[in-house]
Amino acid sequence: MEVMDNMNQHFNELRGIVGDSYISTRVPLKQYTSFRIGGPADIIVFPPNIELLKKVVSYLSQNQVTRLLIGNGTNLLVSDQGFRGVVVHTGKNLKTIQVQEDEKCIYAQCGALLSAIAAAALKNNLGGFEFASGIPGTLGGALFMNAGAYGSTMSDVAVSTTALDAQCNEVTVNGADHDFGYRSSCFRKNNLFILESKLQLYSCDYDTIKEKMRDLNMKRKSSQPLEYPSAGSVFKRPVGYFAGKLIEDSGLKGCKKGGACVSEKHAGFIINSGDATAQDVDELINHIISEVYNRFSVKLEPEIIRIGEF
Repeated sequence: MEVMDNMNQHFNELRGIVGDSYISTRVPLKQYTSFRIGGPADIIVFPPNIELLKKVVSYLSQNQVTRLLIGNGTNLLVSDQGFRGVVVHTGKNLKTIQVQEDEKCIYAQCGALLSAIAAAALKNNLGGFEFASGIPGTLGGALFMNAGAYGSTMSDVAVSTTALDAQCNEVTVNGADHDFGYRSSCFRKNNLFILESKLQLYSCDYDTIKEKMRDLNMKRKSSQPLEYPSAGSVFKRPVGYFAGKLIEDSGLKGCKKGGACVSEKHAGFIINSGDATAQDVDELINHIISEVYNRFSVKLEPEIIRIGEF
């Protein structure tokens, strides 16, 4: 009862910050994850602008409220029990993209889709972001985990990022201070709350950019199960190996746990065949880890992030 009373108080305080149109309760998070899996969040907030986002985060920090930041929910496995706390969703409103042609760069907010940034780059004859045109996430999530594809990552283009630290102070991270690594960054290591970033690109012919984007997206479509809900690559790449190849060589293509299934098209993906639960996916992940280790003595490490109780 006390927990419920506290959540009611938090709801009222947050509603006072963002307004009635930008907050809800008990919304199933499967509506906001690419896996289409996940129970309800106690509260979900959709800040309409950066200033109100900072006020929301400040309130949650000052009151030590458990929180979860999501953009497009593309790398998350949310528990069937949902999330006990406040979800701050940036992908609905915080998606402004500004092109500075003279600087050959793009400034974008944390909730901007990578595909939208890539489209803006193409329209303005700016190359260097083609690799991200088919990645379904937002800029904030991509920076957080240094997302990448086809030999390029966010570390190749991000030059300056504004974020909030643990005390909700606004900080600017420049150059090498991003501390990018394989699926890691200073934001992930230090739990920084990304607001917006500057991406440095270069002048390039429109047709050249368009052709590269087309080629990369055709590769993605032919090799990945895009027709099913998933969270992308489930496992990090082990040193000296490819996770998908290890899983395939372990005879696990098509392996199922409930509604969760190892993709026949790409063994590095687990798909939601229609009615998968988080428990189904979690059991399948653990089964894959065990089978691959038993056969190859390689311990796979999940890339997707589990949220809630498992």
